[in-house]
Amino acid sequence: MEIKTIGVIGAGVMGNGIAQVAAMAGYNVIMRDIEDRFVEGGLKNIDKFLSKSVEKGKMTPEQKSEIMGRIKGTTDMGSLKDADFVIEVVIEVMDVKKKVFAELDEITRKDVILSSNTSSMSLTEIATATNRPDKVVGMHFFNPVPLMKLVEVIRGIKTSDETVATTIELSKKFGKEPVEVKADVPGFLVNRLMIASAIEAIKLYEYGIASKEDIDKAAKLGLNYPMGPFELMDLTGLDINYHVMDYFYKELPKELKWDPPVTIKNMVKAGLLGRKTGKGWYDYSK
Repeated sequence: MEIKTIGVIGAGVMGNGIAQVAAMAGYNVIMRDIEDRFVEGGLKNIDKFLSKSVEKGKMTPEQKSEIMGRIKGTTDMGSLKDADFVIEVVIEVMDVKKKVFAELDEITRKDVILSSNTSSMSLTEIATATNRPDKVVGMHFFNPVPLMKLVEVIRGIKTSDETVATTIELSKKFGKEPVEVKADVPGFLVNRLMIASAIEAIKLYEYGIASKEDIDKAAKLGLNYPMGPFELMDLTGLDINYHVMDYFYKELPKELKWDPPVTIKNMVKAGLLGRKTGKGWYDYSK
């Protein structure tokens, strides 16, 4: 099957980033969200990123115009009928994802692959909302999408070899480096590593063993990480980290101790979510 048009469900930070890299790779893109303001915000973010690329001499104004011209923003779910491959990028709530996939199953052609950008949820369960579980796959990008090279391609129990191969090939055409996750386990690869590190960092901080600044410094200088665990949580959002921790705690064996530390629970309740609220582990309002 030739893929010419990519459907992206969600125009937020991840969604518009995926739409951008797809358009930059030469694909037509249908980017859908539930409200015009979200769609417009997504298009503005793409325009802003591409404008900076023009300023830096990385592309011409004509190239930018061509890329923007390949992206159609819409609130109409029915527009996805023309998509050859779909990437879902909605909130990490299983019921919401299953509702979206059930709609996509009705709207799109039966040969179309339906992928999810979920960072931790079961592709096998998401696929139960469709009549094509062999064509449901995980395609997990990383933030910021235009700059991060990795894509996790995740199998559900019924995902076919052909679906996985097509998704891996598409990832490469997007200019990404795919890794195959061969089992449908919570958190896949990167989040299993990241969340374990985040929990240990918070516990070290709670126990008074070191300051968050020194824990971040130790990770950067001792492990050669580009940023420390507290800086990374602020970047990705404390609410998202807390949600994934709680999901792991419910889905994985209790002896692995994935339960979210009390400090992050209280910070999320207080609305201290990181960079997006101006304050998290660190203060970004100054």
